[in-house]
Amino acid sequence: MDTSGSLTCVVVAVDGSEVSMEALRWALDNLKLSSSSSDSSFVVLHVQPSPSVAAGVSPGTIPFGGPSGLEVPAFTAAIEHHHKRITETIMDHARLIFADRSVNVKTQVVVGDPKYKICETVESLHADLLVIGSRAHGRIKRMFLGSVSNYCSNHVHCPVVIIKPKGDSSE
Repeated sequence: MDTSGSLTCVVVAVDGSEVSMEALRWALDNLKLSSSSSDSSFVVLHVQPSPSVAAGVSPGTIPFGGPSGLEVPAFTAAIEHHHKRITETIMDHARLIFADRSVNVKTQVVVGDPKYKICETVESLHADLLVIGSRAHGRIKRMFLGSVSNYCSNHVHCPVVIIKPKGDSSE
């Protein structure tokens, strides 16, 4: 991989897992941004799930023995608040990793399905590289849940570096 400083935008996706934070460390330790562009940056990206995805229901509607389709905005608001607190914690952890580095790092939070939103963000930023951790789910779990890193590696139009957990030798 060419790390000679021709990169202007490197997106590093973080989800709070240790392997995603290791991906951030790897990118900061091993990649050099272009010095010819003042806009060159690492973009630390977190995708916050939408409340409907987290609750497994349509947004704002939760039947609980009452009329079908009854809106429960307090429930949706509570989920949103919970996700915002988790996101703040994840981004605070990421900031601790890049705080003492002398590189340009931006943070970005989007809401939705991680595999789609990571790809959309990489494309909209015209990223030169995506760095993402692999949670190394077993083959059965990966078959049912899908792999965000696998999906992204097949759908973005830039190179992808996938960081595996230490000690993982699985495919």
